[in-house]
Amino acid sequence: MGTAQSREDAELSDSDEYKEEEEEDDEEEEYEDADEVLKPQSISSAKSTGTASAVDDVDAKLKALKLKYGSSSPSQIPNANNAVKLYLHIGGNTPRAKWIVSEKLTFYAFLKTSNVDGDSDDDQEDEEDGYKANSSGGRGQLRWILKVGGKVRALVSTEMQLKMFGDQRRVDFVNKGVWALKFPTDEQYRDFVTKFQDYLFENVYGLEATEENKVKIYGKEFIGWLKPEVADDSIWENADIEFGKSPSSSVRTKQDLIEEFEEAANGGVQSLTLGALDNSFLVNDSGVQVYRNLSHGIHGKGISLKFGAGNSPNSSRSTPKKGLLMKAETNMLLMSPLKEGKPHASGLQQLDIETGKVVTEWKFEKDGTDITMRDITNDTKGSQLDPSESTFLGLDDNRLCQWDMRDRRGMVQNIGGAADNSPVLNWAQGHQFSRGTNFQCFATTGDGSIVVGSVDGKIRLYSKTSMRQAKTAFPGLGSPITHVDVTHDGKWILGTTDTYLILICVLFVDKDGNTKTGFSGRMGNKIPAPRLLKLTPLDSHLAGTDNRFHGGHFSWVTESGKQEHHLVATVGKFSVIWDFHQVKNSAHDCYRNQQGLKSCYCYKIVLKDESIVESRFMHEKFAVSDSPEAPLVVATPMKVSSISLSGKR
Repeated sequence: MGTAQSREDAELSDSDEYKEEEEEDDEEEEYEDADEVLKPQSISSAKSTGTASAVDDVDAKLKALKLKYGSSSPSQIPNANNAVKLYLHIGGNTPRAKWIVSEKLTFYAFLKTSNVDGDSDDDQEDEEDGYKANSSGGRGQLRWILKVGGKVRALVSTEMQLKMFGDQRRVDFVNKGVWALKFPTDEQYRDFVTKFQDYLFENVYGLEATEENKVKIYGKEFIGWLKPEVADDSIWENADIEFGKSPSSSVRTKQDLIEEFEEAANGGVQSLTLGALDNSFLVNDSGVQVYRNLSHGIHGKGISLKFGAGNSPNSSRSTPKKGLLMKAETNMLLMSPLKEGKPHASGLQQLDIETGKVVTEWKFEKDGTDITMRDITNDTKGSQLDPSESTFLGLDDNRLCQWDMRDRRGMVQNIGGAADNSPVLNWAQGHQFSRGTNFQCFATTGDGSIVVGSVDGKIRLYSKTSMRQAKTAFPGLGSPITHVDVTHDGKWILGTTDTYLILICVLFVDKDGNTKTGFSGRMGNKIPAPRLLKLTPLDSHLAGTDNRFHGGHFSWVTESGKQEHHLVATVGKFSVIWDFHQVKNSAHDCYRNQQGLKSCYCYKIVLKDESIVESRFMHEKFAVSDSPEAPLVVATPMKVSSISLSGKR
């Protein structure tokens, strides 16, 4: 376990050169000569005013070298404006890690093709300057790819994890390895970034990246998402002040991660359910393991509530994938999917934690018809602490509702009886949407407002009084939202996608000058641009084959006036931690020299030896005096660890 410090941000060096054995001697000499034009010292001294002369020098060098491109197709002929130096990162995160020169002089091209993988000789491609191709040619969908010489061929997508270094005229990205391109002039660098973003838009939405099409996709209200430079960023800085709070005073300038406990988890861990009182729980293949909450993490009590063996009215159900605490954390609702690999469930089991018994199995039903749910959550951030709690929220692909465990006359239903006569949950309120909303995930604020994420990337905000129509609907950036969280006060939303987290500020000023959230009213046309939280290309590559983000969370508070200090998400073998205050700071170093939406790459990594199931911060009351945060709990299939953040001001 430890923090990873990426070495990829270092200035690129030409001290190490990469030459393939099959290269001819004369080609090596050509690249050496070409490097005289593109070597770092001459690049770093080039100013934007010298763009024309730099390009002329490259063009003259190409002619002098008489590179053999005369017989190539037009899309393959190199252009001096597309000349780059290509680097490859080797050594991973070992002490020997470094950048090496892969190609001293090569050329990039954006090509539109149906042969994305390049596994066919019939590679019909269009030049980037035209939109000649269409999908009626019978070769499948045409999409933009990036080619760099003969070594890189990548679909233009967020999976490339492209990172920009404007001050170095450089971009890094992932494509079966970690690569870097360095451009001879500022103009060429900016041209590349602009084209990449435009072609990314087209690949996601199937529309050319014109202003008209961008407004069509996002709407006029979200123009700041398309043009962050015109968005009002002041709301990020003023968010705490507007609501009568100053920026967190508990943020430390230096924080270290200290592993307090690591214990075996009896294998097969499916989910982590943290409690704010005495206990927390791991749901695994055989049952529910009980852990005691301590100031330095969770510690096993040696108690396991087993499934089956007469404990459950219906022990044939598959292993529960989620546990939800209720009734002052004395009960847990367990959801078991109908089919492996699918989240939908037709009902749930109610576990009495004090007796260790499953006391009933509830059915999801509306108007006499069995229905399914894909997720459940508490009515509010802190309602699991309410001993009288009898309601909870449910979500399916096109349903959002509240379930009540009491019958319509207000009496608690009889939970005895045979398994085939399971009591039916009362649909208390909600809405079945006729069109495909494709809901994926949801979360609640401290007052019961609801945020919902969808497959199409949209994030909808519902007030606590109506589930029929969203007060605000954010368009997203095209990637499915797989998990969503919201702060207790409802001011900030964190959406998780496979390749990045999106942090949204939902504050706005109404026509009367009052500051409100998007849960209470429509935000108008002054919607601030979101911020993205990403891994560097190197860390994304090192995270392993399962390098997709999941389960992004804020740290956990359940009282008004308390503030979240950190964000955490899981990707492969990494738990990734961001400082919330730092992400909100518009003057943060990460945001310099960026083009487009601000992306934060400053984080700490907890590395485990197997893929992580879930990472969550304990309730804020378990933070000790010398720590800026409650311990982080990290669950893998075989182990559970508790990590404390410590530091000095």
